[in-house]
Amino acid sequence: MNSAVIDTGALIAWERATRTMVALVAEARAIGATLTVPAGCVAQAWRNPRRQARLAALLRRPEIDIVPLDASDARLVGVLLASTQTTDTVDAHVAICALRLGQPVLTS
Repeated sequence: MNSAVIDTGALIAWERATRTMVALVAEARAIGATLTVPAGCVAQAWRNPRRQARLAALLRRPEIDIVPLDASDARLVGVLLASTQTTDTVDAHVAICALRLGQPVLTS
């Protein structure tokens, strides 16, 4: 793995300490890879900060790049949703980020 985009499912898997996500994050850190997290995924996973110390710590790591949904991406997301006849803005932003960066998506 060079770098990857991680979605909400991957964030939840990290929070639950699943072996696969723990190993993937450790590998990313060991090789200096960046893990891109669309901001909407953070919003979907962030529910109770008092109980999410593990997730909070992950999001502070230097290898994590949280990408905002800016005006340009918002337009691309809208076009993608229209062309696929779907409605999940966050999933579409994950796809846009992965396409732009040429990276795979890590998901649960």
